Amino acid sequence: MANNDYEKRKVDLSDDGQIDSGIDSYRSLNKDYQSVPAAQDPKAEDSEREDGEGNDDKLDNASGERVDSAYSSSSLITDSLNEIIQSCSISEKPAAESPESYSEQEVSLLTTVTEDGDTILHLAIIHKEEDFAHQLIELFPKEVLDIQNNLYQTPLHLATYLDSPAVVQRLLQKQAGLALQDQEGNTALHVACQQGRSECATLITSLAPPRLLRVAMETQNWRGQTCLHLATQRRNLRMVKLLLKKGAQLNVQDGTSGKTALHLAVELQDVELARLLLNRGANVDAAMFNGCTALHLAVGRHHGPTTRLLCQSGADRMLKNTEDETALDLADGNENILAIFPFDDIQISGRSVVEMKF
Repeated sequence: MANNDYEKRKVDLSDDGQIDSGIDSYRSLNKDYQSVPAAQDPKAEDSEREDGEGNDDKLDNASGERVDSAYSSSSLITDSLNEIIQSCSISEKPAAESPESYSEQEVSLLTTVTEDGDTILHLAIIHKEEDFAHQLIELFPKEVLDIQNNLYQTPLHLATYLDSPAVVQRLLQKQAGLALQDQEGNTALHVACQQGRSECATLITSLAPPRLLRVAMETQNWRGQTCLHLATQRRNLRMVKLLLKKGAQLNVQDGTSGKTALHLAVELQDVELARLLLNRGANVDAAMFNGCTALHLAVGRHHGPTTRLLCQSGADRMLKNTEDETALDLADGNENILAIFPFDDIQISGRSVVEMKF
């Protein structure tokens, strides 16, 4: 995408004071040196103008192509990063050595922040230079590991998105922040659930302290979605089971419409996923903000299998939404759906027909 369009995509939350980018902590790595923006390669700049929209996106792990503009922030190309790696001889120094022992050139490179807010660690992760990333993780203090770029992505966000479990593990072992949110309000665990990064999700849920994991699972992104909502939307049974095993709140409503994970599974007409949620204790009669239960959604979509499952699970067929409609009202005369409902739903003067004696 052209640079102007890319700049418009950035969301600056600094005025709200919601997130500490950590840049000040990063600069304190060595107080004698200041962070300097990395120079833009003129050839890369020309290439961006020529290639157009797809040029700012990150490299996809499988195809090598650029992907997902929401995760595009690097202004350095791979060749530039390789030059930096060759210039930094940190691998030749003991890991425990203090930052002051490095040369001025090395400190200058290590404390560089690009115009997009990426540190050298962000760039190493973006370009899959895992060995170099591991060295930087060992070198940097926690405050530096939690620096967020202009899109509020931490190295942990990027390592999860790009499916680099070894880097995710190193970051978690160094206590990288799990509750930090990117520009869409997603924590790293949200990213794992949204992108289907099962191995990264397993590492996060197993290595994170219980309190911080609970915070991450209960956090809603800016669309009001928790990790369980995202895993359900992706129809990822394995991820849903993992989250529930780790204590995710099963009946939490999203902040936009009030849907629970069960509502989402029914909307997707995924009987297996809906059954899993019900078996784990999902509230079959949970209502959205408009009063609709999962049964309203199933009947409204004329989907027999989920309607039958919900009825078998004890769904209240007489509950009304804010439009004063029961699930039966939404059947709209569909004989296949009506046949699922037992006759004891037919009432006269408020009493079920099967209870009346003639």
